[in-house]
Formats: sequence, structure tokens, C-alpha cells
Amino acid sequence: MTIRRVVPDLHTASPEENRDFYGLLGLEAVMDHGWITTLASPSAPTAQISLMTHDPTAPVTPDLSVEVDDVDTAYATLRAAGAEIVHPLTDEPWGVRRFFTRDPDGRVINVLSHRS
Repeated sequence: MTIRRVVPDLHTASPEENRDFYGLLGLEAVMDHGWITTLASPSAPTAQISLMTHDPTAPVTPDLSVEVDDVDTAYATLRAAGAEIVHPLTDEPWGVRRFFTRDPDGRVINVLSHRS
């Protein structure tokens, strides 16, 4: 399994203000679904943060997203290890297959792959 990127998911009630603030540091919007906006560095596109108001299809908002090349293998590995699954493996309408797990300190991790 290969990790493609790791993105902190910042919870916010003010996505526009935060987008403008992080824009001052050179980050630009590369995705905006209304409830989540991902900002990236133009010179290093995998250097990203996401600003989230909520998650429309999951019971909680994740703290971190980890994109992998094979989400099914990641899911099987974490389940076999006894990790808590917070949101089941799901094909989402915006083109990702994902699940949420909880790390030992209680942070919720969104593990995903983009569907082709």
C-alpha cells in the first residue's frame, strides 16, 4: 500500500475567512464542495490542508485524511488489527472510496482512494 498524500482537516465555522488567511501564505483552492475546501501550494501540489464545516455523509468530521493507492487493503489491514471503524467503507458521490478509523488518541482518520 502506498500513501499518496496526508492532509490535515481543519474544522471551521468560517471557511471563507480561513481560505483568505491561508491564501496569504500562498495556498490556493484546488477543490471546493461547499462543506469542504482543499487548499494546496502551487509549487508543491501535495502540500495541502482542507477546511471543513461538517461531513455530509459521515457521523463525525475527520481530523486527518490519508490518501492511499488501495483503500480496500487499508480497510482490511486496520480491521484485522482491531482498529475502531467509525464510518464504514463507502463509495462517495464525489468520487472517492473511503472509511474512517480512530487512532489511539481518539483522532478520526479519513482513509481514502480516488475512484477512476
